[in-house]
Amino acid sequence: MAFERMAEGALDYSPYRFGTSRLMFRGPRRRLEGGYMTVLGGTETYGRFIETPYPALIEAQTGLRIFNFGCLNAGVDVFLNDAEVLAACRRGMATVVQILGAHNMTNRYYAVHPRRNDRFLRASGLMKAIFREVDFTEFNFTRHMLSTLQAASPEKFAILAEELKAAWVARMRLLLARLGGRSVLLWMADHPPAEEGEPLRLDRDPLLVDRAMIQAVATQTSAYVEVVGPAMAEAQGASGLVLSAYDVAAAAGLPGPAAHEEVARQLSPVLRELV
Repeated sequence: MAFERMAEGALDYSPYRFGTSRLMFRGPRRRLEGGYMTVLGGTETYGRFIETPYPALIEAQTGLRIFNFGCLNAGVDVFLNDAEVLAACRRGMATVVQILGAHNMTNRYYAVHPRRNDRFLRASGLMKAIFREVDFTEFNFTRHMLSTLQAASPEKFAILAEELKAAWVARMRLLLARLGGRSVLLWMADHPPAEEGEPLRLDRDPLLVDRAMIQAVATQTSAYVEVVGPAMAEAQGASGLVLSAYDVAAAAGLPGPAAHEEVARQLSPVLRELV
């Protein structure tokens, strides 16, 4: 993996909290006033290791004021539970919603951390009853847990996966309803959404989200933008990332600057139409 530079301090994200929100967003802090648009998303939208993430590129290309509410390791729950951010989105002209994985949400089987949704907290009685052979005290992260469960019993895991998918659709519908205005769904990955009947894979983000799930919620939005193909695939872990030597492993699989440029290129005309 090649990098543009290996900076000791890496990037200064100027993190800040917005109003009463307990989430940390990428700065610099700006006043939320006048006509603006917002972007909700995870680590990719936050732009970890990226000097200029796609929300800032869109702002530069269109002249629209774009506020980046990307949150590291976020799932849908992060935004559903943040009234301050949702209120800010409703006051704006439109909101881009990056499609996030179905694994980082509290559900009938397990609970996740309210702000770091990738952190596994505890298994429910139902989960323990189904996977009696698994010691859940060994897990700190949802992906590690799910990978272990799939290896232990693909049949039982398939039941769990269906629950996670149904929960994702319900949460996304609720999130889009609470945004209360025009929204744009964004698929940002090096592969298209899985089609019906494809194997359940845990090595691709957004985890466990397929095309049928997207179609089930897209009717509540103004547009759906799917950014895939060579530009995204070649940009995964490509040159141009800014990070320290300690961050190389964490950067693996994250989209590089070329990917952010492609997302901005495709989103910009869509957002102009919503002004």
